[in-house]
Formats: sequence, structure tokens, C-alpha cells
Amino acid sequence: MIMNPSDLWKRPKGRPLIMGVLNLTPDSFSDGNEYASKKDALAHAHRMIDEGADFIDVGGESTRPGSTPITEEEELSRVIDVIRELSSTSNIPISIDTMKPAVAEASLKAGASIINDVGGLREERMIEIAKEYDPRVVIVHMFGSPATFTTRTMEGNAAEEIKRFLSERAEYAISIGVDEKNIIVDPGVGFGKTAEQDLFIIQNSGFFSDRYPVLIGPSRKRFLSNYYQWIDKDIATAAAALIAYESGASIVRVHNVSATRSIFER
Repeated sequence: MIMNPSDLWKRPKGRPLIMGVLNLTPDSFSDGNEYASKKDALAHAHRMIDEGADFIDVGGESTRPGSTPITEEEELSRVIDVIRELSSTSNIPISIDTMKPAVAEASLKAGASIINDVGGLREERMIEIAKEYDPRVVIVHMFGSPATFTTRTMEGNAAEEIKRFLSERAEYAISIGVDEKNIIVDPGVGFGKTAEQDLFIIQNSGFFSDRYPVLIGPSRKRFLSNYYQWIDKDIATAAAALIAYESGASIVRVHNVSATRSIFER
């Protein structure tokens, strides 16, 4: 039985919960290959914890625009040892950022307690794992795939379509046996949306709630350059996180925890 410490999920006063990003990929759009070694990855994770991260989100496969999928074996080789050691040396929940059910299951066995599924719980096996292991589950909306993010974006009333997708996947998972309290929804900033659609998501985060906590991941995303052209990307991320929180987000996913915490402590 994996740990799911409910006291760590209480929303702090005056700020959202902060999910620190730990990319273990050589081709991430933001920090690829920066934490490729296990030693560096763990050091960075603990640094984010010291800076105030409430969770750590470990990813072994890049979802940057144009990225190429990797094998299950390669993804497992990148994340499992780090998750296992991090879970034994920290007391905050660990998330596995993956679309692969086998990677999610192995990560839960290694000590993770959150599945961050960019695939949006489209895989039946992923839902079964969420039911069996009882982790928190982030249902992410993704239009298209990383290969098409920059060439094909949503049209029309994107917000309604995103909300409908998230609601349908959540309700289906609950009907299969996933605990409703474990569900978190993420409208998927940057995942097949225009800059205008991304901004709408940030400014209207609560619209997507439908009774579930909303996670927003604006960190270092391309749309920020449209609206914060002369600002450091981590400060721009923090500003977007503040807007998302004020519009209803419960959790923000960021690379620079310190910068984000600072904007809520002013």
C-alpha cells in the first residue's frame, strides 16, 4: 500500500500547492540533460523541497513540441531508481509524469503516490492501476501529440471542449472504481493550444474544476513570451502561477520553486 498522506494535501493559506518539476530527460524543452545523473537529479529534487515544493513530479519522457516517444524500458531506466531513493529520503508526495501504464505501476511500487497522466486516462490499464493502487491522479488534456503541438492547435470553443473531456474522463474513472477524492484535472497549457487559449486557461482556471482540484502547468511555456516578452522566464512563470491561483487553481507545476514561492510571499 503506497503512502497517501492527506495532511500534505491541505491547501496552504494564500498560495497554491507547488509541484516541482524534475526532468530526467536529455531533450526537455527547458532543462534537458541538466539532471541526467542520479546524483544531480536527487540533489535538485531536495533543493526544490528545501525551497518549499509540496510535491516532486518526476518525468522520464519529454513532451516538448516535436519530441520523439521513447520505449517503456528506457523511461523506466530513467525514473525508477530516482523515485525509489527520493521516496526514502523525503516526506513529500512524489508524482510520476508518464503516459505509460507500466511505468506508472512500477513508479507507484517504487514509492510514488501520484500519477500525472498527460495521456488523460485514455488507457484502460492506467485506470485499473489508479483503482488498484489508490494514488492521486492528474488527468491532463492534450490536443494532438508532442509531434503536432506547433503545427496543429485547437479551434472554436476550446475551453468547453477541454472541460468536457476532463469531466468525461473523471466520471468514467469514478464509474470504474477510482476514488473521486483522488482526481485532479489539468487543462494542459501548451499542449496543442494557441497562446490565446493558454492565456484563457490561466485567467479562468476555476472554469475547469467541475468539483475537482485544478492543476496548472505554465512553467517556461512558449505562450509566456507573447505576454511577458521582457521578463525572465521563471518570473513570468511565477506571475502566471499567481493569476492561475487567483482564478481558481489549487496546484501549480513549475521548474523554479523558489521564484514561484517568492511571488506569493510578497
